Amino acid sequence: MRKPKARRAPRAPGLLTATLILVAFVGLMAGNYGLAVLRDIRAELPPVPEVRTIEVSTEVVDAKGQLLRPFTTANGRWRLPIELGDVDPDFIKMLVAYEDQHFATHHGVDWSGIVRAAVQYVGAGRIVSGGSTLTMQVARLLESGSTRNLTAKVRQMVHADLLEQKLSKDEILTLYLTLAPYGGNIEGIRAASLAYFGKEPSRLSTAEAALLVALPQSPEARRPDRDLTAARASRNMVIDRLALAGLIGPDEAAAAKSEPVPTARREFPMLAAHLAETAVKTRPGVRKIPLTLDKRLQGALETLGRTRAAEIGPKVSVAIVVADQQTGNILGSVGSAGLFETESDGFVDMTTAVRSPGSTLKPLIYGLAFELGLAHPESLIEDRPTAFNNYIPVNFDGFSRGTVTIRQALTQSLNIPAVVVLDAVGTARLVARIKRAHATPLLPYDTAPSLAIGLGGVGITLRDLVSIYAAIARGGSPVTLKDGAAIVPEEESVSAPVLDPLAAWYVSDILRDVPPPLNGAPGRIGYKTGTSYGYRDAWAIGFDGKTVIGVWVGRPDNVPVPGISGFNSAAPILFEAFDRLGTPTVPFRKAPKGAIIAQNPDLPSPLRRFRHPDVQMTKRDAAPEFAYPSDGTDVDLGMAVGDTLPLVVKIRNGVPPFTFFANGAPIGHSAFSRQSSWQPDGPGFVTLSVVDAAGQSDNVKVFLE
Repeated sequence: MRKPKARRAPRAPGLLTATLILVAFVGLMAGNYGLAVLRDIRAELPPVPEVRTIEVSTEVVDAKGQLLRPFTTANGRWRLPIELGDVDPDFIKMLVAYEDQHFATHHGVDWSGIVRAAVQYVGAGRIVSGGSTLTMQVARLLESGSTRNLTAKVRQMVHADLLEQKLSKDEILTLYLTLAPYGGNIEGIRAASLAYFGKEPSRLSTAEAALLVALPQSPEARRPDRDLTAARASRNMVIDRLALAGLIGPDEAAAAKSEPVPTARREFPMLAAHLAETAVKTRPGVRKIPLTLDKRLQGALETLGRTRAAEIGPKVSVAIVVADQQTGNILGSVGSAGLFETESDGFVDMTTAVRSPGSTLKPLIYGLAFELGLAHPESLIEDRPTAFNNYIPVNFDGFSRGTVTIRQALTQSLNIPAVVVLDAVGTARLVARIKRAHATPLLPYDTAPSLAIGLGGVGITLRDLVSIYAAIARGGSPVTLKDGAAIVPEEESVSAPVLDPLAAWYVSDILRDVPPPLNGAPGRIGYKTGTSYGYRDAWAIGFDGKTVIGVWVGRPDNVPVPGISGFNSAAPILFEAFDRLGTPTVPFRKAPKGAIIAQNPDLPSPLRRFRHPDVQMTKRDAAPEFAYPSDGTDVDLGMAVGDTLPLVVKIRNGVPPFTFFANGAPIGHSAFSRQSSWQPDGPGFVTLSVVDAAGQSDNVKVFLE
C-alpha cells in the first residue's frame, strides 16, 4: 500500500495574504475597508477539505482492486476516487507544463500570470486569460462559482492561498484530478479516461493525455462526443505547446496529432451488476467495496452466459457461481444473461432465486447411505416400480433398468433407487445435512419433508447447491460461501460435517464417472445434472480438487422451456466455465483410509445388495411408523431466535385412530388423520410415541432446538 504523502506543516500567511494585509494597512489612514474585505472573504470560504472526504463515486472492485462497477454520486456525477500514483506520470508533467509551470514553487497565485492577465484585461476591457494556477482552479471547483469577474478572481486567490497553507502540493493536485470537469457528468481524470478511452489513466498515450489536459478548460465546448473538430483542435494545441516547450519531440508530436480522437463516450464497467448492487445496499457510504471476485474470470463468465442464453431462447436466462472450495470465496457470480435484458428479466439475480433442484440432491442421498453403512458404490439395488403409499416415483425416461449398482443408479440419475435410498436414510436427515452445508431449503409451511424432496420437491438456490457440492468436494466438511458484498459471521471453529470423509469420497468418485457432454472430457470433473418438473430449471454442478461451479438455465418467471435439460443445456456451460478458469484442472482428493475399492462380488456380504423395497414394504405395513421426525434427528423449531413453532408429527401405516405421546404423556388423538401437532415447553431431548387401534406402536427420540 502506498504510504500517504506527509502534509505540509502550517506556515505563515503567503505572499497574497501579506500583500492584502499591506494594502489594508495602508488603507487604514483612509479607513479599514481593505482589512474588512479580506476578513469577509475568508469568513465566507468553505472549510479546507480532507482529500479523502470529498464525495466520490462508490466503486466496487475485485479481490485485486480492479474496478468491477462504479456508481454515480448522489447528484448523478461520475467522479471516481484517484490517487496520484495511479495516474500516468507523463500526464502529470504535461498538465503542469501546460496549466501551471510554477506550480511547485508558488503559494497558490502565480503573480507573473496575474500581471499578464491584468495587462490583457486593461487592454481588452475583458478577461482574455485568467492567470489561474492549478490551486486557484481547485478553489473554483470547490466553490462551483463564477470565474468571469474580478471579484471572483480575488476570492479564488484568497482561497488558493488558504489551500496552500493547509494542504500539500500532492493533495492539491489530487483534488484537481478528482474534481476537474470533462463534459456532461464526467468529473476527474479517472472517470474521463474510462469514459473516453475505456481504460484506467495509469498509462496514456501522448494524444490521450493531451486531450485530457485540454478538456477541463472548456469541457462542454470541447467534448469529443459533441464537437469532434473542437476536441481535435484543442488537443493539437496542447501538443504544439508541449512540443514548443521541448517536453515532447517533433516526431512524437506528429504521431500524436495523427491519432484519432474518440467520437463517443464508452459505457462504464458493469461487471457483477447484481452483486455490486447488493454490496452498495448492504454497505452504504463505503467509498470502495472489495469483492472476492476475479475480474478476468467474471468478464469471461458473463460473456459465456449471455452467449449461451441467446442460443437457447430470447426469454432464457443463465446463472453461474464459481467458488473456491477451501476458502469459500466466490470467484465469479453471474446473476443473469444481462442486467438490461428485458425479455429474460435480467434484473433478477438467479444465483439467489429459490427454485426446484431436480435431481441435484441425489449425491447427498447416496452419501448418507454410504455414511450409515447401508451401501457401497458397487452395492446392487433394484430399479423397479415401487409405491410409497400414494407416492410412486418413475424415472425421467419412464423406463426401469432392473438390478443396477448404486454407481450406475447415480451416474444415470435413476429416480426410483434414489427414492428407495432416501426412504431408508430419512428425509429429515437429508434436510438436516443440507442445512449443515449452510444451505437453506424451503419446504411447504407446517409440513414434514416428503420423499419428493429427493427428486426436486424442495426450494433451493444455486448458491445453496454450490455450497452443498463444495462440502462434498472438501471431504464432507462445510464451508461458508463469501462474496464480500455483505458481512459474513465468523465460522465456528468446529462445524458438524455434511458427510463423513469416506462417504464424501465415494460420492466424488462416482460423480467423476458421469458421462460428459460433447464439449467435455471424461473424468476431468465430478458433476451432476438436474432438470426440474415441467422443464423449468436445468442444473449442472461440478468440481475438481480446488473449484466448484454451479450453472442454472431457465426462465426467471418459472415458465417451462420445452427441451431444456441439465445434460443438454446446463452441462455444456459448466464445462466451458471450467475452461474459463484459465488454470489446469486440480486433482481430486485421494481415497481416505477405510475405502473399499472392489467390485460387487468382492464386497463384504452386507454391502453386496441394498435392502429390497418389497421387504421394506412388508415390514412397514405391520405397524405404525413415524414418517416425521425420524429417530435421532435434530428438529429446528426456531427456539434459538425466540420463536417456538409447534412440532408436527406424521405417521405412516398402522390402523387409525392414533394416540400420540411425548415423554409418556398423551399430547393428541386423531381419529383419521395421520398427523398431529404439539407445542413443546422448551428445547431438549424428547421421546415421541404413537399407538394405533390395533395396539401397535412406534417411538423415536429427537432433539428439539
